[in-house]
Amino acid sequence: MGASSSTMQQQQHQEENEIESLAASTGSLPMLRNAFSILSDDTKKAIPVRSLQDCFCLNVTNVASEASSSLPDCFMELLVHLGPAIVDLFFTSDEGGVHWVEFLRGYVRCCGRMSLSMSINNLYRLYAAASGKAVIPSKLDFESDDADSKISGSLMPSDVLMLLWMCWIMSRSSRIRKLSDEKATLILPDINHLIFSAITLCNENSNDLNFKDCNILTLENHIFAQKFHHWVSTTVPGLAHCFSQYVHNRLQKGATSEEGLDDSNLSHDCTSSEECDKCLLTCGRAWAIHLSLRDTRDELLSVCFPGKGIKTFENLLYRSSLHGKGLNRFWSNTEGYHGVLLILLSASSIGAHQGDDANVERWVISVLTQQGFESRDTYYGSSAYLYAISPIFHVFPPSGKDKNFVYSHLHPTGRVYEAHPKTVGIAFGGTVGNERIFIDEDFARVTVRHHAVDKTYQPGSLVPNQGFLPVEASIIEVEVWGLGGKSAKEQQDAYKKREQIFTDQRRKIDLKTLAWEDSPEKMMMDMVSDPNRVQREDR
Repeated sequence: MGASSSTMQQQQHQEENEIESLAASTGSLPMLRNAFSILSDDTKKAIPVRSLQDCFCLNVTNVASEASSSLPDCFMELLVHLGPAIVDLFFTSDEGGVHWVEFLRGYVRCCGRMSLSMSINNLYRLYAAASGKAVIPSKLDFESDDADSKISGSLMPSDVLMLLWMCWIMSRSSRIRKLSDEKATLILPDINHLIFSAITLCNENSNDLNFKDCNILTLENHIFAQKFHHWVSTTVPGLAHCFSQYVHNRLQKGATSEEGLDDSNLSHDCTSSEECDKCLLTCGRAWAIHLSLRDTRDELLSVCFPGKGIKTFENLLYRSSLHGKGLNRFWSNTEGYHGVLLILLSASSIGAHQGDDANVERWVISVLTQQGFESRDTYYGSSAYLYAISPIFHVFPPSGKDKNFVYSHLHPTGRVYEAHPKTVGIAFGGTVGNERIFIDEDFARVTVRHHAVDKTYQPGSLVPNQGFLPVEASIIEVEVWGLGGKSAKEQQDAYKKREQIFTDQRRKIDLKTLAWEDSPEKMMMDMVSDPNRVQREDR
């Protein structure tokens, strides 16, 4: 008996060391120790299941959608059961609660090192479990309870909408403080462009779908789980990490103090969201771009998750409706900014079959560059991304075949004759004279060509119903957002201040040192007064 008990203790000790080493590899072991000591019951040395559920619970009271489609009635029930679903899926408990080893094992299942595919599977399983508790019909089937098990079945567009909104709230929960105003409303962003992107990629019968007037909640397009898995991994891979970030942040908040567990009211003032909607870069569009990136941009997240005290427009460098259209106005606001830039452009094009306003198509495209603009007559840049933003979201990363990322050329300042003048304007991809995206110098027209002319970016349609012929459209709005951080903006301010000093120095004339006899003005006056006067040249 003694030997058997000793062997069991050694096995338990070895098991505890192994799981602690896995948790330590995530860098969160000290935080987990603090969280366990605060949440656990001292007598049982385990966390009560109810306490752990409350830690992961979302207490959302008032929710509204800024999209044209209404909020699903069952969405609030889904959020209510999110905490219990997390505990039931990933944390093993007994009558005493969740003990230390099982607490660590549950954390590793949620936040440990795993492949992107396994992270997406965890998101699937979480949504299915929360839906089951909320009595929401689900058509997802799992081969086993393992994280890497095969998933079959399908999702409806309404399921995708609620899944994405759930991820948005989980991402937001760590960036907002509890507000005293209980009547404030959490505004869910318009993410219809993401839903349409999933439908078009995962459904072969989506060509006849009218994206302009359709309601997401009434669509009956089945989105198969495997195809949706591929869409997430290729278009919005950052979506898979929303759950692990949420679990980590909630436990980290629980590790600070017991009062932090009640800090889950996500209601906020919607003023910032309404102001942001006036821009092309709305909260939903900023979040979609953020999910497509490997690295996180804090400046982009401030637009994704606006709240009280956040200056939404501090990163806005240029807006054509505010600063004026044209390449010169654009240049005066973006010159000297050496950092990541996000350019958005909205335009309207008329269909080929009709010329009336009923067939006018409005769309938004975007470009994310890794550096500022330079006036050159050739392409430059190290990397950039093209985006189809609205009505359907698509990402076109660099292909690696060419490096014609950005082209921006102004009129030469000096009077220099050019036998073959270079094109004046802004372009992305393609070649000079055959650009994939070209914006003229007046910011009046934009030309979008077929991806066959471009070897820099991945192929695909940037605008709706794009064929082989170039698409010319009238520009409605152009925006440029600086995402290079505070240092890039300070460097631009210093550059503008230095240029203004040089301009003022060139304009100043020192009247004391000006010789009237040698001035051009005196020569002109003498010629006007007596044009026949013989001027002797001094030698």
